[in-house]
Amino acid sequence: MTSGNNGASTPEDDDPFGYLYADGQANGAQPPSGGYGYPGSVGSVNRARSVGQRQYGQQQPQAAATAPYGQVPQQAPGQPSAHYAAPETFPGGGGGATTQSPQPSYSGGGGRGGPNTKGLLIGAIAVVAAVVIGIGIAMAGGDDNKDAGGGDSSSTPTTSQSSDPTPSNSSSGEAAELPKADTKTMRLEGGTSVATSVKGAQADGGVYVQGFNQVGASVTWSATVPKAGKYTLYTGYSVPGKDATATLTINGTASTTPVGMDNYAKAAEGDYEKGWTKTYNWVQLNKGANTIKLSCEQGNQCDALLDQSWLVNGWVKS
Repeated sequence: MTSGNNGASTPEDDDPFGYLYADGQANGAQPPSGGYGYPGSVGSVNRARSVGQRQYGQQQPQAAATAPYGQVPQQAPGQPSAHYAAPETFPGGGGGATTQSPQPSYSGGGGRGGPNTKGLLIGAIAVVAAVVIGIGIAMAGGDDNKDAGGGDSSSTPTTSQSSDPTPSNSSSGEAAELPKADTKTMRLEGGTSVATSVKGAQADGGVYVQGFNQVGASVTWSATVPKAGKYTLYTGYSVPGKDATATLTINGTASTTPVGMDNYAKAAEGDYEKGWTKTYNWVQLNKGANTIKLSCEQGNQCDALLDQSWLVNGWVKS
């Protein structure tokens, strides 16, 4: 054995791939033949050639033709593409061994997984509807708290009267909160005086005012109220089976509407004892002291006995 040879009997034994190089070919190296995986064996894709012996531009006999880089390889008619073959073209294909997963589909025509614009639109419409309903409810309840008794106040008192008050000998439940007076405690003028001979008066001790049936007769009451506004003035009286009238003056201003003292009790003519009842007038009073005067003036029919006077809040009927 000599150096440089290491005892090999042939040059190809030193390098099994020597046939690929020029010096190996010069030393007689030949490519192996046969065997699995070697070029030239049965089923090989391409035949190995020595460097520089590859001929381009000629028809190649292999099953899958090759082409220079960047060009599409030519393939014989009727043969499958060397780059892709469907699974069903392989032996056993199409029998269910190879399956493809279904691709998900997306609605809306946009990109993959785009926003659900339909859901956003429905949500926006719901918000707008809720706002509109809230505004409608707020507007519908805007007038619920208006004062039915009327909050209009004025420094100029006014009076009016119902045409048909209900006869009663008891006052309203609100009367205890406001001034109430028997006519005997009022200032009496024009020939009026107190008496007790006719039964049925509601004042303490059955006291009433007589002598009212003459022009110039009057009773005056100073009533103090906590606030300016509308009030109802009640007057207790008795008539002898016929209607009577009087004039009402508030803080020096006479009302154009008379105090109607009708025969609501349906008493017989001349029967004062059966004729006790009440009437009322709507008045406008100032805060604090107010002067209330009931008098017999020209044009009035004043044949009546006077009992009590009291006030209630607001303009009411009873």
